[in-house]
Amino acid sequence: MIKPSIYGLTLDQMGAWLEEKGHKKSRATHVWEWLYRRRVTEFDQMEEVNKECLQLLSDHFSIQTLTEHTRQESIDGTIKFLFRLSDGNLIETVLMRHKFGLSVCVTTQVGCNIGCSFCASGLLKKSRDLSSGEIVEQIMKVQLHLDSMGTGERVSHIVVMGIGEPFDNYQNMSDFIRVVKDHKGLAIGGRHITVSTSGLAGKIKEFADSDLNVNLAVSLHAPNNDLRTRIMKINKAIPIEKLMDALEYYWDKTNRRITVEYILLKDVNDQPEHALELAELLKHRRNLAIVNLIPYNPVDEHSQYQRSEKDSITSFYDTLKKQNISVSVRLEHGTDIDAACGQLRSKQIKKDVDGSREKVLS
Repeated sequence: MIKPSIYGLTLDQMGAWLEEKGHKKSRATHVWEWLYRRRVTEFDQMEEVNKECLQLLSDHFSIQTLTEHTRQESIDGTIKFLFRLSDGNLIETVLMRHKFGLSVCVTTQVGCNIGCSFCASGLLKKSRDLSSGEIVEQIMKVQLHLDSMGTGERVSHIVVMGIGEPFDNYQNMSDFIRVVKDHKGLAIGGRHITVSTSGLAGKIKEFADSDLNVNLAVSLHAPNNDLRTRIMKINKAIPIEKLMDALEYYWDKTNRRITVEYILLKDVNDQPEHALELAELLKHRRNLAIVNLIPYNPVDEHSQYQRSEKDSITSFYDTLKKQNISVSVRLEHGTDIDAACGQLRSKQIKKDVDGSREKVLS
């Protein structure tokens, strides 16, 4: 039987669990100190913690459920980790260096069912959700790597933009955020955490009503239903009108700014008329929306798409600016190491499958 990750418990949940098992609730704080501040990797490294309590935790939980399978390092300092889960599945986690700090992009599902036609993550269908502990452990593995370098650096920002749709794994994603935000743990502030969704309207409203208080990004990628349905099949179930209604609810409830993500695909959604249509869509909330233009990372399996020309990107940007829409162009990270989300995983699985075929044939 595979034991769940201890990182999946919030401080309150751990305290309640220990109390239920006959231990002092306060011992959870001591365990958290060793997990998140001293970052031990084995229970027996937790000195001065009640031995009976440690044995109980060891019997029911694991500290290490991820193992590093592959690591790729870019010339710009980006590091992409391919982790193997305890059930053998593979996931990706990416460390990115910015002027403002170190950001980690985490994965929330094994595969993805959203099926965006330009995305490498959706090449392999969802097989399961990650537990909250498996999501937290991605941060811990990256932080342990940084610790091993001896530079004193720490993870300062988190983007929930890896493989999978975070809002399709809502509860585990929420528990993950509560763990990494807790001031007795990693203490990563809510304004340094961004969750990206393809547009699950009902969950956006639930997110607005929650106490998570982190940033929201929405993958729009097209300014009208016909075009968005062509490239994002989720738009059939949740058209732009329904998505915008959810965003209006979010804005009214939180008064927080939303990042609107827009991947630029050559001759598909990158023309001036698309920029004007996008500006019209956002004009009533232009002070609470910022458009993030994303240069496309080509994927072999999606050869129908190409990256927009620099002139087209500049023109799209300028058109939005003239319409008083806040807009930025995303800085690229790791373009030399399978930059598209999901590429490293899908290539490794293909290699594993091809290797198995070779063994069978021989």
